[in-house]
Amino acid sequence: MWDPKYLSELNEKKAKAKAGGGEKRIQAQHGKGKLTVWERIDYLFDEGSFQEVGSLVESRFTDFGMDKRKLPGDGVVTGFGTINGEPVYVAAEDFTVMGGTYGEYHSRKIVRIMDMAYQSKAPFITINDSGGARIEEGISALDGYGDMFLRHMRASGKIPQIAVVMGPCAGGACYGPALCDFVFMVEKTSQMFLTGPAVVKTVMGENISTEELGGADSHSALSGVAHFRYPSEYECLDGVKRLLTYLPKNYREKPRRIIGKARDDSDRLQEVVSDNQRRGYDIHGVIDLFVDEGSFFEVHKDFGKSLVVGYARLDAEVIGIVASNPLVLGGSLDIDSSEKAARFIRCCDCYGIPLLTLIDVPGFMPGSKMEHSGIIRRGAKLLYAYCEASVPKVSLILRKAYGGAYIAMNSKGVGADIVYALPIAQIAVMGAEGAVDIVYKRELGAAENQAAVRAQKIEEYNETFMSPYIAARLGIIDEVISPEDTRRKIRSAFESLSSKERSDISYSHGNIPL
Repeated sequence: MWDPKYLSELNEKKAKAKAGGGEKRIQAQHGKGKLTVWERIDYLFDEGSFQEVGSLVESRFTDFGMDKRKLPGDGVVTGFGTINGEPVYVAAEDFTVMGGTYGEYHSRKIVRIMDMAYQSKAPFITINDSGGARIEEGISALDGYGDMFLRHMRASGKIPQIAVVMGPCAGGACYGPALCDFVFMVEKTSQMFLTGPAVVKTVMGENISTEELGGADSHSALSGVAHFRYPSEYECLDGVKRLLTYLPKNYREKPRRIIGKARDDSDRLQEVVSDNQRRGYDIHGVIDLFVDEGSFFEVHKDFGKSLVVGYARLDAEVIGIVASNPLVLGGSLDIDSSEKAARFIRCCDCYGIPLLTLIDVPGFMPGSKMEHSGIIRRGAKLLYAYCEASVPKVSLILRKAYGGAYIAMNSKGVGADIVYALPIAQIAVMGAEGAVDIVYKRELGAAENQAAVRAQKIEEYNETFMSPYIAARLGIIDEVISPEDTRRKIRSAFESLSSKERSDISYSHGNIPL
């Protein structure tokens, strides 16, 4: 038998590593409304499945009193386990150990586990809760960021990468989450910014709070950096677990089928979508009519709200949905919604998730603000994403599909596999009212009763140019369908495209930040 001292020493070292910065700092963490790193890991991973890697790693630096401050683990817990029964790798920063600061060996641990995730072709999660680069280690700490960013890029589009910001994430560290596929944040306790409020005040003379500058609300609604925000850490981690059910392990595999309650209320579509082209409605009401009950999981909910994007299931199969929302800007495409949808489309294409596009779009948002903010180049990203995507792509024109926005929203011209339209759909360069004012300008000007003549011309224009049957006759759409057939037609279309051969170039592209 071994001398008991060997196991005693091992247990002592492991206990010290798991204790992090000690009880006082753990209480301080709880006092901020935050969980400890181990509480997060235990809640996120399936019970008993997590295996730590590198628990005894320590910093080699001794300057500035580091020899008295360093602890086993070096401020980050790395390892692997299962979530929902599937393998997942994680790097979770421990704020109780030197503020979770990013040092040389801290970064080596993260890079090591990222390499393991990439080689195993399994998802990688980073939980960020750090004071930034460790000043005491100088350039050695900074250099580690580059190693990490390189791994993020290499794994992009090959394995799902999810960033969960659960505390501060400042300076160069922000680019780690930004290079991931999805970013989660928690209200009141998560912050991301390149330069903090103090620097902003000194350099720009601007007084702004940490929450206003880089909190969950700002990044989910204004900057679009965060895809999801939640009121608490537990709800946030539940969101991560739910997202993973829609994603495959890697780009070579398919998402897991989860059998739920199939639903088909397509016959109620006429109640939700009015034939009055000016009347708004909530597109969520349309989606909920035909996807499996409770399966729609919205992404980027608070950003670019004139388009709704997210995952859902049809008969247990995962699809990605991009849908116009007439309740916001009349469904017009603006710079935020264009970029949001482009990134989502590319992400779906990376991981082989079929795309359904629901269209009710009057055009790109007009105005000097849009033009000067780059609506041309940003709208081009949406066009590029649809053109590039080689997954099955099905479209349904619900009502309006005008101008360049019609083309950009997965038209046949940019590669849609199947395009359906409802009988009330209008497909044209612009709405009849605007077209009549231009085409019949002189005639209207000379008319004694302009209102009557204009109404007549609008009716004629609608019958001559706007009808979906014209587009069907020209082969621009594949079929005009009855509302009650919506789910059946969409499901059949995806079934017929399930063996679609994908482009090798598109199949292997990364998920570049947009």
